[in-house]
Amino acid sequence: MDTLWHLLIGAVAGFLAGLVLKGRGFGMLGNVIVGLIGAFVGGKLAGWLGIQLGEGTQGALITAFAGAVVFLLLLGLIRPGKR
Repeated sequence: MDTLWHLLIGAVAGFLAGLVLKGRGFGMLGNVIVGLIGAFVGGKLAGWLGIQLGEGTQGALITAFAGAVVFLLLLGLIRPGKR
């Protein structure tokens, strides 16, 4: 059940990041996948930097959202053809 919850949080974070970064996303399904990867990246970065962006579900969603935004921005920089 824990894994399903993490997947859901990552999917929501990717969707929200796609809304915030209009024009830089990868479509709804692509943004959800990016959100899943971003949730992982955001969690690792927060751990390495020793910061906590909240507690519980809210903290996980904020961390995943931040990671998804960063990941979408980085992918937008290396994605050919769209600038």
